[in-house]
Amino acid sequence: MLMLALSGMRTRWITFVGSFVALALGVGLIAATGLALAATFDAPQRGPERFAAAPVVVRAADHLRVDTPTGTRSKPLDHPGPVGPRTADRLAALGRTVADRTFPADVTAPRIDTEEPHTDTEEPHTDTEEPHTGPAVKKPRTGADPRKSRPGQDAEARVGHPWQVAAAAPYRLTSGRAPAAPGEVVVTTRPGGAPLRTGDRVLVRTPAGNAPRTVVGTVAGRGFEDAVFFTDDEAARISPDIDALVVHADATAVRRALGPDSGMDVLTGHDRRRADPDPDRDARALVSVNALLGTAAGITLFVSAAVVASTFSFAVAQRRREFGLLRTAGATPGQIRRTVCAEAVLVGALASAAGVWLGAGAAPLLVGRMTAAGLAPPWFALGDASWPLHTAFWTGVFVATAGALVSCHRAGRTAPTEALREAAVDSRVMPASRWAAAVMFLLAGLGLPALALAVDPGDLLGRKSYITRPMLLVVGFALLAPVLVRPVGRLLTWLPARLPGATGVLVRENTAAGVRRTAAVAAPVLITVALAATLTGTVATLEEARATEARTATTADFVVTSGQEGRPPAPAFVERARAVEGAVVSVSRSTAVTVLEEDTALVTSEARAVDPARLAAVSELPVAAGRLSDLDDDAIVVNEEWLTTRVGDRVTVWLGDGRKASLRIAAVLATGTGDNGVYVTRRNAGGAGVDRIDVKVAEGADRRAVAAALQSAGAATGTRVTTRAEWLAANGPGTNDQTRTGLRMILGIALLCTATALANTLVMATSDRVRDLAVLRLAGATAPQVLRLVAAEAVVAVGVGAVLGGVVAAVNLLVVWGALVLLGVMSAVVVPWGTLGLVVAAAALLAAVSAVLPASLALRTRPVELAGARE
Repeated sequence: MLMLALSGMRTRWITFVGSFVALALGVGLIAATGLALAATFDAPQRGPERFAAAPVVVRAADHLRVDTPTGTRSKPLDHPGPVGPRTADRLAALGRTVADRTFPADVTAPRIDTEEPHTDTEEPHTDTEEPHTGPAVKKPRTGADPRKSRPGQDAEARVGHPWQVAAAAPYRLTSGRAPAAPGEVVVTTRPGGAPLRTGDRVLVRTPAGNAPRTVVGTVAGRGFEDAVFFTDDEAARISPDIDALVVHADATAVRRALGPDSGMDVLTGHDRRRADPDPDRDARALVSVNALLGTAAGITLFVSAAVVASTFSFAVAQRRREFGLLRTAGATPGQIRRTVCAEAVLVGALASAAGVWLGAGAAPLLVGRMTAAGLAPPWFALGDASWPLHTAFWTGVFVATAGALVSCHRAGRTAPTEALREAAVDSRVMPASRWAAAVMFLLAGLGLPALALAVDPGDLLGRKSYITRPMLLVVGFALLAPVLVRPVGRLLTWLPARLPGATGVLVRENTAAGVRRTAAVAAPVLITVALAATLTGTVATLEEARATEARTATTADFVVTSGQEGRPPAPAFVERARAVEGAVVSVSRSTAVTVLEEDTALVTSEARAVDPARLAAVSELPVAAGRLSDLDDDAIVVNEEWLTTRVGDRVTVWLGDGRKASLRIAAVLATGTGDNGVYVTRRNAGGAGVDRIDVKVAEGADRRAVAAALQSAGAATGTRVTTRAEWLAANGPGTNDQTRTGLRMILGIALLCTATALANTLVMATSDRVRDLAVLRLAGATAPQVLRLVAAEAVVAVGVGAVLGGVVAAVNLLVVWGALVLLGVMSAVVVPWGTLGLVVAAAALLAAVSAVLPASLALRTRPVELAGARE
């Protein structure tokens, strides 16, 4: 059988080219993504950065720990508290201590501006709101002209520290000296950053206000922050709280001095990384990389298996007469099956070997592309793992073998009489086993979403759900394609068949007669259209739903938020805004609350601390039960996802700083897309600083005057004031570049496999129809007419796949819309017509070219010779 399989592959190599290329590409992509995935598992632990040279770091505990019947549960705190003065004094007795304070310090090169002069005097911090002291770091903006900058314009977002803590990194002076007076600072520099030099005069915005300062020294940046160093006394005045304490003493002595219940963490060795800015960012980045690569590998495997199965099925259908001759010559059904299986194994082994070679070379390019696009951290690199290559190889062999199993069974059932078959009309294209499989997949594809709609609609909005759910329906419709080809084909050819000429009629009849050929062409198009429409449409629909929620919930006329850099609004702006006549100002803070569910799991919910008296003036939240006006320091507003949702019941929660509180449920909000979080008062904010300001123009007030006053206050304090429309546009659909990049990567994989399968199937089909084309030529058709017919048939087959894929996408998008409705969000379904149009047009063009090229080559031979040809 092996020699027979080799002989068959040599003489019918065109039949196996598509499977080989599609499988090689699939294995290559699986190998590349597998190598990248292995790198995430073996990623080296990154050491401490901010306190790499510090012996011991003491800071408030950053994790909430709760004892439960099943053990101790832990969750990160949203706002760890400061190191208290008494604790600092106690540790000072053990050795030298250095207090670290971290606060925003945005740097702007001042300019002389005759149109809008400003005085270089510091604005006192008179705001009664608590200043935000959390670190925020951004890439600096370059190209600022020091002669043309005003406060709040071309500001480089930096983070401030006292100078003494610079040695803990360690930072080393590259020019100048240390700051010695209140108006002096030292700044970090790095290639591509702002060109600050010793002697420059800069304007620095801190929580204490704006003030001109002199750069007296520079230090080389270390990559994890852009810093401004002040004198210790000035840093203590700007940010009184101690965020961390560097202690030059033995760690055991420090722990003994603090005691077991101090609420402080003593960090040494690698644990010092927990005191770095956003220490969990690497873990989050690796989780995102894992999710993206895992999804890409899964879709690659699915598409490759579907393409191989479809190609082998069509190849077996084409070889019915060949198998009939073998049966006439005495071959048993088992021998026929083993021959087809041997061909599949050989193709799978060769394609997998080629794919492993491609994947090994493509993995570095994939990692480089992901880091350049921001999908992976800049330090991410490949390791030396080899198991992904072995896994990819055997996966390819398994996919090829499994994809050909059904075809092997059908090939073995070929009767000897098939050798006498001359009709081109396909008959009995749907055996009972295929019917059963199709019904099973369709029931699963429709039943599981229906069950989720009844039990937990929110589960349907998760990424894993809307990526994997379409695959069940895709398989079901692909299995039913031979049955659906005729009615869909007749629908698409209804109008062309009624136009003058015979082309439309021939396209209709050939499509109906060559069911397997049309189904083989339609299958990869079905997969691609369904995935493209479902993935992009679901993401766009969810983004539109979130935008709808934001438009409904926000009724303020002006909104001030932390912005792209995560910088809190200037405290002085709050006082200025509140002094504007006719402005209703509502400040809020982002925090979190944690609840112990069923005595087993700690669940943290995002929360917002608001002023209940002003909340109703600037928002209209989707209240399902209770009243927002009942919110006070002893109450909480929850959403329907909570286990306890009865108004008036009390829930035990842990606040953002770890404090335990028992709060009464004042109101319950609809779940929505998940952005309807929890609301508490400022007292329960856990030390969070103001990060959003909503301003409503009072009834009867002059809107233009209020807007002018707010813009003036914003210009004076370096705060950007946006209108409601501007804020909604900035936070509307299509703002997540990483999501779009990930989707393009996944869809690119599907398109690549689809294009290969489409081209090969049409080359196979057209090469097998040379006698039909010759008969048309002998009947009087010209060569251009025959080529137009072939191209039209290919385009109709693509149209059949597009229609079936569109049905799958429509069902999935309706499921998403139904889930949103049940969750209380009335939002429109967003259909990605542009993406669908490009996918279908590309498939139609590729199909037409793939069909016309072999047909044009075949037409070079005399029709009489072609008509007398035998397989």
